[in-house]
Amino acid sequence: MKNTARKLRFYLKITDTKLWVQVLAAIGYSILLIASMQRSGGYNYVKTQLAAVLIGFAAAVVISNADYNYIIDKWYISAITAAALAMLVFIFGIRVSGTDDTAWINVFGYTIQPSEFIKICFIITLTKHFSVLKEKELLNKLWAVLSLCAHALVPMAVIHIQGDDGTVLVFGLVFIIMCLWAGIKLRYFAALGAVIAALVPLIWSFVLNDEHRNRLLALFFPDESTVTGYGWQQYQGKLSIAGGGLFGSGIFGGARVERGIVPEQENDFILTVAGEELGFIGCMLVMVLLLLILLRILKTAGNAADYRGKLICGGIFALIASQITINLGMVLGFFPVIGVTLPLFSAGGSSLISVLICTGLVQSVYSAAKKEYP
Repeated sequence: MKNTARKLRFYLKITDTKLWVQVLAAIGYSILLIASMQRSGGYNYVKTQLAAVLIGFAAAVVISNADYNYIIDKWYISAITAAALAMLVFIFGIRVSGTDDTAWINVFGYTIQPSEFIKICFIITLTKHFSVLKEKELLNKLWAVLSLCAHALVPMAVIHIQGDDGTVLVFGLVFIIMCLWAGIKLRYFAALGAVIAALVPLIWSFVLNDEHRNRLLALFFPDESTVTGYGWQQYQGKLSIAGGGLFGSGIFGGARVERGIVPEQENDFILTVAGEELGFIGCMLVMVLLLLILLRILKTAGNAADYRGKLICGGIFALIASQITINLGMVLGFFPVIGVTLPLFSAGGSSLISVLICTGLVQSVYSAAKKEYP
Protein backbone atom coordinates (compact mmCIF):
# COMPACT_ATOMS: atom_id res chain seq x y z
CA MET A 1 0.00 0.00 0.00
CA LYS A 2 2.82 2.43 0.91
CA ASN A 3 4.62 1.58 -2.33
CA THR A 4 1.44 2.32 -4.33
CA ALA A 5 0.95 5.63 -2.52
CA ARG A 6 4.58 6.57 -3.18
CA LYS A 7 4.21 5.81 -6.90
CA LEU A 8 1.01 7.85 -7.05
CA ARG A 9 2.69 10.83 -5.39
CA PHE A 10 5.59 10.60 -7.82
CA TYR A 11 3.20 10.36 -10.78
CA LEU A 12 1.25 13.43 -9.65
CA LYS A 13 4.53 15.27 -9.13
CA ILE A 14 5.73 14.79 -12.70
CA THR A 15 2.38 15.28 -14.45
CA ASP A 16 0.24 18.37 -14.84
CA THR A 17 -2.28 17.97 -12.01
CA LYS A 18 -4.07 21.18 -13.00
CA LEU A 19 -4.79 19.73 -16.43
CA TRP A 20 -6.08 16.49 -14.88
CA VAL A 21 -8.37 18.47 -12.55
CA GLN A 22 -9.69 20.62 -15.39
CA VAL A 23 -10.39 17.60 -17.59
CA LEU A 24 -12.12 15.80 -14.71
CA ALA A 25 -14.22 18.89 -13.97
CA ALA A 26 -15.32 19.13 -17.60
CA ILE A 27 -16.24 15.43 -17.67
CA GLY A 28 -18.14 15.71 -14.39
CA TYR A 29 -20.09 18.68 -15.73
CA SER A 30 -20.83 16.87 -19.00
CA ILE A 31 -22.16 13.79 -17.19
CA LEU A 32 -24.49 16.04 -15.19
CA LEU A 33 -25.84 17.56 -18.42
CA ILE A 34 -26.16 14.16 -20.09
CA ALA A 35 -27.97 12.73 -17.06
CA SER A 36 -30.48 15.57 -17.25
CA MET A 37 -30.88 15.21 -21.02
CA GLN A 38 -31.57 11.49 -20.98
CA ARG A 39 -34.97 12.10 -19.38
CA SER A 40 -36.08 12.63 -22.98
CA GLY A 41 -35.39 9.05 -24.06
CA GLY A 42 -34.74 5.50 -22.97
CA TYR A 43 -31.07 5.08 -23.88
CA ASN A 44 -28.63 5.22 -20.96
CA TYR A 45 -26.03 7.69 -22.26
CA VAL A 46 -24.53 8.13 -18.79
CA LYS A 47 -23.58 4.44 -18.62
CA THR A 48 -21.81 4.64 -21.98
CA GLN A 49 -20.07 7.88 -20.99
CA LEU A 50 -18.82 6.43 -17.70
CA ALA A 51 -17.47 3.36 -19.49
CA ALA A 52 -15.65 5.66 -21.92
CA VAL A 53 -14.21 7.63 -18.99
CA LEU A 54 -12.72 4.48 -17.47
CA ILE A 55 -11.27 3.26 -20.77
CA GLY A 56 -10.05 6.71 -21.76
CA PHE A 57 -8.36 7.47 -18.44
CA ALA A 58 -6.67 4.08 -18.37
CA ALA A 59 -5.30 4.73 -21.87
CA ALA A 60 -4.31 8.29 -20.94
CA VAL A 61 -2.37 7.18 -17.86
CA VAL A 62 -0.50 4.51 -19.83
CA ILE A 63 0.39 6.99 -22.60
CA SER A 64 1.39 9.68 -20.10
CA ASN A 65 3.97 7.25 -18.70
CA ALA A 66 5.33 6.50 -22.17
CA ASP A 67 7.99 8.46 -24.03
CA TYR A 68 6.23 10.53 -26.69
CA ASN A 69 9.40 10.46 -28.79
CA TYR A 70 9.18 6.68 -28.87
CA ILE A 71 5.55 6.93 -30.03
CA ILE A 72 6.56 9.39 -32.76
CA ASP A 73 9.54 7.25 -33.85
CA LYS A 74 7.15 4.32 -34.22
CA TRP A 75 4.96 6.47 -36.49
CA TYR A 76 4.32 3.56 -38.83
CA ILE A 77 2.26 1.87 -36.10
CA SER A 78 -0.03 4.92 -36.10
CA ALA A 79 -0.13 4.90 -39.91
CA ILE A 80 -1.06 1.21 -40.05
CA THR A 81 -3.66 1.69 -37.31
CA ALA A 82 -5.25 4.60 -39.19
CA ALA A 83 -5.34 2.62 -42.44
CA ALA A 84 -6.89 -0.39 -40.68
CA LEU A 85 -9.55 1.74 -38.99
CA ALA A 86 -10.46 3.40 -42.29
CA MET A 87 -10.68 0.00 -43.98
CA LEU A 88 -12.99 -1.32 -41.25
CA VAL A 89 -15.41 1.51 -42.00
CA PHE A 90 -15.47 0.65 -45.70
CA ILE A 91 -16.13 -3.03 -44.90
CA PHE A 92 -18.35 -2.87 -41.81
CA GLY A 93 -19.43 0.77 -41.75
CA ILE A 94 -22.91 1.65 -40.53
CA ARG A 95 -24.99 4.80 -40.32
CA VAL A 96 -26.31 5.78 -36.89
CA SER A 97 -29.50 7.66 -36.11
CA GLY A 98 -29.32 11.40 -36.68
CA THR A 99 -26.44 11.27 -39.19
CA ASP A 100 -26.13 11.21 -42.96
CA ASP A 101 -22.74 9.48 -43.25
CA THR A 102 -21.47 5.92 -42.96
CA ALA A 103 -18.64 6.50 -40.49
CA TRP A 104 -19.31 4.09 -37.61
CA ILE A 105 -18.70 0.43 -36.90
CA ASN A 106 -20.52 -1.79 -34.42
CA VAL A 107 -18.39 -3.55 -31.79
CA PHE A 108 -20.25 -5.81 -29.35
CA GLY A 109 -23.37 -3.69 -29.60
CA TYR A 110 -21.58 -0.35 -29.21
CA THR A 111 -21.03 2.09 -32.08
CA ILE A 112 -17.46 3.37 -32.52
CA GLN A 113 -16.37 6.20 -34.79
CA PRO A 114 -12.88 5.28 -36.08
CA SER A 115 -12.18 8.78 -37.42
CA GLU A 116 -11.85 10.00 -33.81
CA PHE A 117 -8.78 7.80 -33.41
CA ILE A 118 -7.49 8.47 -36.91
CA LYS A 119 -7.16 12.12 -35.82
CA ILE A 120 -4.61 11.10 -33.18
CA CYS A 121 -2.70 8.94 -35.66
CA PHE A 122 -2.68 11.89 -38.07
CA ILE A 123 -1.13 14.23 -35.48
CA ILE A 124 1.55 11.65 -34.63
CA THR A 125 2.53 10.89 -38.23
CA LEU A 126 2.45 14.56 -39.22
CA THR A 127 4.69 15.41 -36.25
CA LYS A 128 7.18 12.82 -37.50
CA HIS A 129 6.98 14.25 -41.03
CA PHE A 130 7.64 17.79 -39.81
CA SER A 131 10.51 16.71 -37.53
CA VAL A 132 12.29 14.83 -40.34
CA LEU A 133 12.06 17.84 -42.65
CA LYS A 134 13.22 20.14 -39.84
CA GLU A 135 16.24 17.95 -39.05
CA LYS A 136 17.28 17.94 -42.72
CA GLU A 137 16.66 21.71 -43.05
CA LEU A 138 14.10 21.11 -45.79
CA LEU A 139 11.02 22.42 -44.03
CA ASN A 140 10.33 25.32 -46.39
CA LYS A 141 11.33 23.71 -49.68
CA LEU A 142 8.43 23.69 -52.13
CA TRP A 143 8.50 19.94 -52.70
CA ALA A 144 8.61 19.36 -48.93
CA VAL A 145 5.53 21.54 -48.37
CA LEU A 146 3.77 19.69 -51.18
CA SER A 147 4.64 16.37 -49.50
CA LEU A 148 3.02 17.67 -46.29
CA CYS A 149 -0.09 18.63 -48.26
CA ALA A 150 -0.22 15.13 -49.74
CA HIS A 151 0.14 13.69 -46.23
CA ALA A 152 -2.95 15.64 -45.14
CA LEU A 153 -5.01 15.04 -48.27
CA VAL A 154 -4.90 11.24 -48.03
CA PRO A 155 -6.92 10.87 -44.79
CA MET A 156 -9.12 13.83 -45.75
CA ALA A 157 -10.04 12.17 -49.05
CA VAL A 158 -10.74 8.83 -47.38
CA ILE A 159 -13.01 10.36 -44.75
CA HIS A 160 -14.77 12.50 -47.37
CA ILE A 161 -15.62 9.31 -49.27
CA GLN A 162 -17.15 7.99 -46.04
CA GLY A 163 -19.32 11.12 -45.98
CA ASP A 164 -17.96 12.66 -42.75
CA ASP A 165 -17.14 16.13 -44.04
CA GLY A 166 -17.23 17.68 -40.57
CA THR A 167 -14.19 15.58 -39.67
CA VAL A 168 -12.57 16.51 -43.00
CA LEU A 169 -12.81 20.18 -42.01
CA VAL A 170 -11.24 19.41 -38.62
CA PHE A 171 -8.35 17.61 -40.33
CA GLY A 172 -7.82 20.61 -42.61
CA LEU A 173 -7.73 23.06 -39.70
CA VAL A 174 -5.36 20.84 -37.69
CA PHE A 175 -3.04 20.64 -40.68
CA ILE A 176 -2.99 24.41 -41.24
CA ILE A 177 -2.41 25.21 -37.56
CA MET A 178 0.36 22.59 -37.28
CA CYS A 179 2.03 24.10 -40.36
CA LEU A 180 2.00 27.50 -38.66
CA TRP A 181 3.27 25.93 -35.45
CA ALA A 182 6.05 24.10 -37.29
CA GLY A 183 7.39 27.24 -38.94
CA ILE A 184 6.16 26.97 -42.52
CA LYS A 185 6.62 30.36 -44.21
CA LEU A 186 3.57 32.55 -44.71
CA ARG A 187 3.93 32.66 -48.50
CA TYR A 188 2.73 29.08 -48.68
CA PHE A 189 -0.43 29.95 -46.72
CA ALA A 190 -1.10 32.80 -49.16
CA ALA A 191 -0.72 30.37 -52.05
CA LEU A 192 -3.01 27.84 -50.34
CA GLY A 193 -5.63 30.54 -49.79
CA ALA A 194 -5.49 31.51 -53.46
CA VAL A 195 -5.88 27.88 -54.54
CA ILE A 196 -8.85 27.32 -52.23
CA ALA A 197 -10.50 30.55 -53.46
CA ALA A 198 -10.07 29.44 -57.05
CA LEU A 199 -11.52 26.01 -56.27
CA VAL A 200 -14.63 27.30 -54.46
CA PRO A 201 -16.90 27.03 -57.55
CA LEU A 202 -15.73 23.45 -58.16
CA ILE A 203 -16.12 22.53 -54.50
CA TRP A 204 -19.64 23.99 -54.49
CA SER A 205 -20.65 22.13 -57.66
CA PHE A 206 -18.88 18.78 -57.34
CA VAL A 207 -17.74 18.21 -53.73
CA LEU A 208 -20.72 19.45 -51.74
CA ASN A 209 -24.00 17.59 -52.07
CA ASP A 210 -27.49 19.13 -52.02
CA GLU A 211 -27.77 18.84 -48.25
CA HIS A 212 -24.46 20.62 -47.69
CA ARG A 213 -25.47 23.44 -50.01
CA ASN A 214 -28.89 23.80 -48.40
CA ARG A 215 -27.38 23.97 -44.92
CA LEU A 216 -25.04 26.76 -46.04
CA LEU A 217 -27.83 28.68 -47.79
CA ALA A 218 -29.99 28.41 -44.67
CA LEU A 219 -27.40 30.50 -42.79
CA PHE A 220 -27.41 33.38 -45.25
CA PHE A 221 -30.99 33.31 -46.55
CA PRO A 222 -33.19 32.31 -43.59
CA ASP A 223 -36.91 32.10 -44.21
CA GLU A 224 -39.83 30.06 -42.93
CA SER A 225 -38.89 27.03 -45.03
CA THR A 226 -35.31 26.95 -43.71
CA VAL A 227 -36.45 27.31 -40.10
CA THR A 228 -38.71 24.29 -40.48
CA GLY A 229 -36.20 22.42 -42.64
CA TYR A 230 -32.43 22.62 -42.66
CA GLY A 231 -32.37 25.40 -40.07
CA TRP A 232 -34.74 23.64 -37.62
CA GLN A 233 -32.08 22.23 -35.31
CA GLN A 234 -30.20 25.51 -34.96
CA TYR A 235 -33.41 27.51 -34.55
CA GLN A 236 -34.66 25.27 -31.74
CA GLY A 237 -31.21 25.24 -30.15
CA LYS A 238 -31.09 29.03 -30.02
CA LEU A 239 -34.60 29.11 -28.54
CA SER A 240 -33.47 26.76 -25.75
CA ILE A 241 -30.39 28.83 -24.95
CA ALA A 242 -32.31 32.13 -25.07
CA GLY A 243 -35.09 30.69 -22.91
CA GLY A 244 -32.62 29.85 -20.15
CA GLY A 245 -31.84 33.47 -19.45
CA LEU A 246 -29.07 34.18 -16.96
CA PHE A 247 -29.49 31.27 -14.55
CA GLY A 248 -31.70 28.79 -16.43
CA SER A 249 -34.64 26.70 -15.23
CA GLY A 250 -32.47 24.52 -13.01
CA ILE A 251 -30.72 21.22 -13.69
CA PHE A 252 -33.26 18.45 -14.48
CA GLY A 253 -35.85 21.24 -14.82
CA GLY A 254 -35.78 22.11 -18.53
CA ALA A 255 -39.12 21.37 -20.20
CA ARG A 256 -37.64 21.52 -23.72
CA VAL A 257 -34.78 19.26 -22.66
CA GLU A 258 -37.22 16.71 -21.24
CA ARG A 259 -39.30 16.73 -24.42
CA GLY A 260 -36.20 16.37 -26.62
CA ILE A 261 -37.16 19.28 -28.84
CA VAL A 262 -33.59 19.98 -29.98
CA PRO A 263 -32.35 17.08 -32.14
CA GLU A 264 -29.03 15.54 -31.02
CA GLN A 265 -29.08 17.51 -27.76
CA GLU A 266 -26.97 14.80 -26.15
CA ASN A 267 -24.29 15.13 -28.77
CA ASP A 268 -23.48 18.09 -31.02
CA PHE A 269 -26.03 20.33 -29.26
CA ILE A 270 -25.18 19.56 -25.62
CA LEU A 271 -24.61 23.30 -25.06
CA THR A 272 -28.36 23.85 -25.45
CA VAL A 273 -28.96 21.69 -22.36
CA ALA A 274 -26.58 23.88 -20.35
CA GLY A 275 -28.22 26.98 -21.80
CA GLU A 276 -31.81 26.05 -20.96
CA GLU A 277 -31.18 24.55 -17.52
CA LEU A 278 -28.21 26.57 -16.23
CA GLY A 279 -28.56 29.68 -18.37
CA PHE A 280 -25.85 32.02 -19.57
CA ILE A 281 -23.80 31.16 -16.47
CA GLY A 282 -23.93 27.45 -17.37
CA CYS A 283 -22.81 28.11 -20.96
CA MET A 284 -19.97 30.33 -19.78
CA LEU A 285 -18.81 27.63 -17.38
CA VAL A 286 -18.55 25.21 -20.30
CA MET A 287 -16.46 27.71 -22.27
CA VAL A 288 -14.24 28.65 -19.32
CA LEU A 289 -13.40 25.01 -18.58
CA LEU A 290 -12.51 24.36 -22.22
CA LEU A 291 -10.46 27.57 -22.40
CA LEU A 292 -8.50 26.62 -19.29
CA ILE A 293 -7.71 23.21 -20.80
CA LEU A 294 -6.50 24.84 -24.02
CA LEU A 295 -4.31 27.25 -22.06
CA ARG A 296 -2.72 24.37 -20.12
CA ILE A 297 -1.93 22.61 -23.41
CA LEU A 298 -0.38 25.81 -24.77
CA LYS A 299 1.73 26.18 -21.63
CA THR A 300 2.97 22.59 -21.96
CA ALA A 301 3.83 23.26 -25.61
CA GLY A 302 5.78 26.37 -24.62
CA ASN A 303 7.75 24.46 -21.98
CA ALA A 304 8.31 21.31 -24.07
CA ALA A 305 11.82 19.85 -24.06
CA ASP A 306 12.10 19.66 -27.85
CA TYR A 307 10.57 20.56 -31.22
CA ARG A 308 8.56 17.34 -31.37
CA GLY A 309 6.99 17.97 -28.00
CA LYS A 310 5.97 21.50 -29.00
CA LEU A 311 4.54 20.22 -32.27
CA ILE A 312 2.50 17.33 -30.91
CA CYS A 313 1.01 19.63 -28.25
CA GLY A 314 0.31 22.15 -31.00
CA GLY A 315 -1.52 19.49 -32.98
CA ILE A 316 -3.63 18.49 -29.99
CA PHE A 317 -4.38 22.15 -29.24
CA ALA A 318 -5.43 22.59 -32.88
CA LEU A 319 -7.66 19.49 -32.75
CA ILE A 320 -9.52 20.51 -29.60
CA ALA A 321 -9.72 24.22 -30.46
CA SER A 322 -11.01 23.49 -33.97
CA GLN A 323 -13.77 21.23 -32.69
CA ILE A 324 -14.79 23.75 -30.03
CA THR A 325 -14.94 26.58 -32.57
CA ILE A 326 -16.93 24.59 -35.12
CA ASN A 327 -19.33 23.16 -32.53
CA LEU A 328 -20.09 26.52 -30.93
CA GLY A 329 -20.46 28.06 -34.39
CA MET A 330 -22.97 25.34 -35.33
CA VAL A 331 -25.04 25.73 -32.17
CA LEU A 332 -25.12 29.54 -32.36
CA GLY A 333 -25.95 29.57 -36.07
CA PHE A 334 -22.69 30.95 -37.47
CA PHE A 335 -21.70 27.70 -39.21
CA PRO A 336 -23.78 24.98 -40.84
CA VAL A 337 -24.50 21.81 -38.88
CA ILE A 338 -21.77 19.35 -39.90
CA GLY A 339 -21.70 16.89 -37.01
CA VAL A 340 -18.71 17.99 -34.92
CA THR A 341 -18.82 17.17 -31.21
CA LEU A 342 -17.96 19.48 -28.30
CA PRO A 343 -14.81 17.92 -26.77
CA LEU A 344 -15.31 16.32 -23.32
CA PHE A 345 -18.95 17.42 -23.20
CA SER A 346 -20.82 15.69 -26.02
CA ALA A 347 -22.13 12.20 -25.36
CA GLY A 348 -20.10 9.70 -27.33
CA GLY A 349 -17.51 7.22 -26.19
CA SER A 350 -15.21 7.52 -29.21
CA SER A 351 -14.91 11.29 -28.91
CA LEU A 352 -14.29 11.20 -25.16
CA ILE A 353 -11.69 8.40 -25.33
CA SER A 354 -9.92 10.23 -28.17
CA VAL A 355 -9.63 13.47 -26.17
CA LEU A 356 -8.40 11.58 -23.10
CA ILE A 357 -5.72 9.85 -25.19
CA CYS A 358 -4.67 13.29 -26.43
CA THR A 359 -4.50 14.42 -22.79
CA GLY A 360 -2.18 11.50 -22.10
CA LEU A 361 0.13 12.62 -24.91
CA VAL A 362 0.22 16.17 -23.53
CA GLN A 363 1.04 14.76 -20.09
CA SER A 364 3.88 12.74 -21.63
CA VAL A 365 5.38 15.95 -23.04
CA TYR A 366 4.89 17.69 -19.67
CA SER A 367 6.57 14.85 -17.78
CA ALA A 368 9.57 14.81 -20.12
CA ALA A 369 10.09 18.54 -19.63
CA LYS A 370 9.63 18.18 -15.86
CA LYS A 371 12.31 15.49 -15.69
CA GLU A 372 14.71 17.55 -17.80
CA TYR A 373 14.00 20.88 -16.06
CA PRO A 374 12.85 19.93 -12.51
